[in-house]
Amino acid sequence: MTAPPLASSFGSFFNAVDDFFSSLAALDPLSLIAGLSCFCIYISTRSYAYYNVLRAAYPQENFPFWKIWGAYWAAYGFNNVVPARGGDVMKLFLVRSTVPNSSYPAIGSSFFVEAVFDAVMAVFVLSFAFSQGVFPKPPDFSKLQAFDLSYFASHLRFTLFVVTAAMVALLGLFALLSVRVKAFWQRVKQGVVILRDRPRFIREVFAVQFVAWLFRFAAFWFLLDAFGVGGSVTNTLLVLGVNAIAAIVPFTPGGAGVQQALIVQVFSATATSATVAAYSVGQQIAIGAFSLAVGFGAIIFVFRFRSFREVIAAGKQSRAQDAEREAAEREEHAAQARAAARGGF
Repeated sequence: MTAPPLASSFGSFFNAVDDFFSSLAALDPLSLIAGLSCFCIYISTRSYAYYNVLRAAYPQENFPFWKIWGAYWAAYGFNNVVPARGGDVMKLFLVRSTVPNSSYPAIGSSFFVEAVFDAVMAVFVLSFAFSQGVFPKPPDFSKLQAFDLSYFASHLRFTLFVVTAAMVALLGLFALLSVRVKAFWQRVKQGVVILRDRPRFIREVFAVQFVAWLFRFAAFWFLLDAFGVGGSVTNTLLVLGVNAIAAIVPFTPGGAGVQQALIVQVFSATATSATVAAYSVGQQIAIGAFSLAVGFGAIIFVFRFRSFREVIAAGKQSRAQDAEREAAEREEHAAQARAAARGGF
């Protein structure tokens, strides 16, 4: 009897953990420190690009960069311990509480501005990765020991149904909101207003994200050296390709399982299986632990919360208060409209 797909996926991850701890003696600490330092610069630079997005959306408001930096790190750290990008919900609340007179729809839509650069780089990185002959093609994903990736690859009709249903639901939601909540769409547009100013977007967001991407590239180069796989342009781009695939199916924290399955496949001819397995989980543990520590520090010292749970609770309370206030405002506007209609007769 074979193991269930999900158990198999996590089994490959925990087997790689064993290889990681067995290979700690061969770890190059200087390369590890250099890699994490570059990664710190990468996330911090990304947060500055996002800060520029918010400055364009709210040009009349004053808010400090260091709080946006803290929200960015808190979200990234939390995403490494919970699935389905739960940290983004935390970032939504922290940024909303930082930017005066901001709204959840505007802050939420501002997240998509960064996705423009990510999509461009994903096309470049994946095109290179698939051209190297070692990166599995999408039809071969069904053979990998990663449940979330192999299941969708093995059930193409179901995948197509899920994607289609999601698009229909999204379009239906858009149509409903466009009819009933005009103010909502004005706030959504506010969050992406920088996209209308192409020179400013290129200068203050895209170019800054590219600088951040260079540090990310350097970070994974050093991490490949740290675990004995070997840093090179080809190897680093292959790792970035793995990360791009893992980001598409974020059903496990940090893409655990998907990354291990792909990295072992990609580097099977580059180093020993134990070395590759140790790197596959070692770089994820190192980045996850580091980002979680920095994110938790931001929660405590920047926002004065004592835990991630406390942030989530405060976010839910804030959202509920906003919903009550919006309902009261709608009722007030409706009452004024009814009064005006009666006065016209």
